[in-house]
Amino acid sequence: MKEKKTAIRNIRDEMKSSYLSYAMSVIVSRALPDARDGLKPVHRRIIYAMYKGGYDWNKQYRKSARIVGDVIGKYHPHGDQAVYDAMVRLAQDFSMKVRLLDGQGNFGSIDGDNAAAMRYTEIKLAKITEHLVSDIQKNTVDFQNNYDETELEPKVLPSQFPNLLVNGAGGIAVGMATNIPPHNLKEVIDGTLAYIKNENITLKDLMKIIPGPDFPTGGIILGTEQIYKGYKDGRGSIKIRGEVDIEKQKNEKTSLIITSIPYQVNKTALIEKIATLIRDKKIEGISDLRDESNKDGIRIVIEIKKQTNHEIILNQLYKYSPLESSFGFNTLAIKDNRPQNLSLIDFIDTFLKFREKTIIRRSLFELKKAKDRVLVLIGLFISIENIDEVISIIRRSKNPEEAKIFLLKKKWDFNKSKIEDKILQISDIDKKN
Repeated sequence: MKEKKTAIRNIRDEMKSSYLSYAMSVIVSRALPDARDGLKPVHRRIIYAMYKGGYDWNKQYRKSARIVGDVIGKYHPHGDQAVYDAMVRLAQDFSMKVRLLDGQGNFGSIDGDNAAAMRYTEIKLAKITEHLVSDIQKNTVDFQNNYDETELEPKVLPSQFPNLLVNGAGGIAVGMATNIPPHNLKEVIDGTLAYIKNENITLKDLMKIIPGPDFPTGGIILGTEQIYKGYKDGRGSIKIRGEVDIEKQKNEKTSLIITSIPYQVNKTALIEKIATLIRDKKIEGISDLRDESNKDGIRIVIEIKKQTNHEIILNQLYKYSPLESSFGFNTLAIKDNRPQNLSLIDFIDTFLKFREKTIIRRSLFELKKAKDRVLVLIGLFISIENIDEVISIIRRSKNPEEAKIFLLKKKWDFNKSKIEDKILQISDIDKKN
């Protein structure tokens, strides 16, 4: 037997090569969203699996466990809990500006409560999600093999709106991370239309339409300078404060009513932090703290003692508690198969170029389909024009295959203008009906 030759390689070179492959896999195939449809691979696979399964917004809810099984069995070779966690986030109104999935059951809360197990919850696509998958069957995007080459999955969804700007994204890759804030859907659409009308629009003019992020939990952004920096360079940090109303009580006491909290802040953790500050006497002058939040919204009541300046208490809350927090801009996304920091204009430009390609591909698909239909109609018209001869050939043939061969060999004469007139007549009838 011949001895197998062992390849000798420096361990540094092997580690460098292997780690680079791993890093690129995490960056491109897991942690960062695509700048075109705004989705990470796991979110894209969940939505596509639900689209293929027919779990549309106008149909009944289905068990989450069934959908998780479809996703990990066909498209996403990872743990079921990781897929379910990603699915839960897409259905949370405090995580997503526009929910892409419609859940029924316990999908967690802003207090940090976990969602119920997947066997208890039900889910389907949200209505707006049809604009992410619309026309996918019309050759609008490229497909690739799944992990075991038994199914095809889309490389990107043919999104009809800039989902990455609307819902934002967050993720930690190898040596890099992304943190893109969500925005108001109407403002993003209006900004996109303004860019279509004027590709030379300045960032300042665009910010008149899209003034800043719009977080699902509300809050007030302090200043515009950092927003401009984030939109321009793709990096920056903005400060967000929860909204606070001041109410005068009958007993001459004043209450601070927190009606919104900064994005990604746990409400229970916020209340516990305030209680700790009161107990440790870092904040003095508060007589009561209670949570009156319900299905209508957040309402945290802080009662102030008499003869205590409520503005001082409020400033202390902003200083020592998460009622004021920072959101770091880091607009890293996959563009042209590599991670890039994108400005606000880059986001819109990338989306529009992708959308233009999508519409062209859809138009070509529909044109081919129309041409194929015209060929069928021409064949039918030729048969009708020569009906006696066609019937004679069919009757003389032993079987359908022989009839087909004889009909194809026959050189038919037809009046092209006459056929075109009949096609136009049919088109006019279709339009009237």
